[in-house]
Amino acid sequence: MSHATHFNAVLTPRTRLRLARLIVEKRWTYAAAAKMFMVSPRTAKKWAGRYRVDGVEGMKDRSSRPRTSPTKTPPQLVRRIIGLRWRHRLGPVQIAGRLGIAASTVHAVLVRCRVNRLAHIDRVTGEPLRRYEHPHPGSLIHVDVTKFGNIPDGGGWRFVGIKQGKSNRAATCLTKIPVGSCEVILCRVFRCSQTLSGR
Repeated sequence: MSHATHFNAVLTPRTRLRLARLIVEKRWTYAAAAKMFMVSPRTAKKWAGRYRVDGVEGMKDRSSRPRTSPTKTPPQLVRRIIGLRWRHRLGPVQIAGRLGIAASTVHAVLVRCRVNRLAHIDRVTGEPLRRYEHPHPGSLIHVDVTKFGNIPDGGGWRFVGIKQGKSNRAATCLTKIPVGSCEVILCRVFRCSQTLSGR
């Protein structure tokens, strides 16, 4: 894995290549080349060896992750640990007691699967909580709220009935008069009286 070398690194990939070429191609001793680049002879030997085997590609940073992990927790056991955590909401010590393994192993698995805290698990479903993640603090969530039904004033007829809906509409008709001209008020009173008479 290649990643950026930190600022205070003595040997960058380009400098490692120069060091390795001095040793391999120009036949410098490890000590002389190491002294010139201010590193130990052991480091100089390491980079020369990588240059002999891998060439220029060997000068890049490698991942420190081991190639194999023979003592890694088996996937079947991980599933059982997570299953007990979700279904029974047990802690690491209780899960370890049921499965016959170390509590530290159970805790490591729970942390790796991000269910080490019960607050991170939904109480009803037992699933991990899904939360909104934002690129920066203070960003807003936009929620659209839409009224799908065209419900008249006084409520819908399915809820209160047609007769009650008419009386509610008549009662609210007079309260919704905005401050304005007399013609608007008379027009609304006329509409309310028509509603009450059932036309």
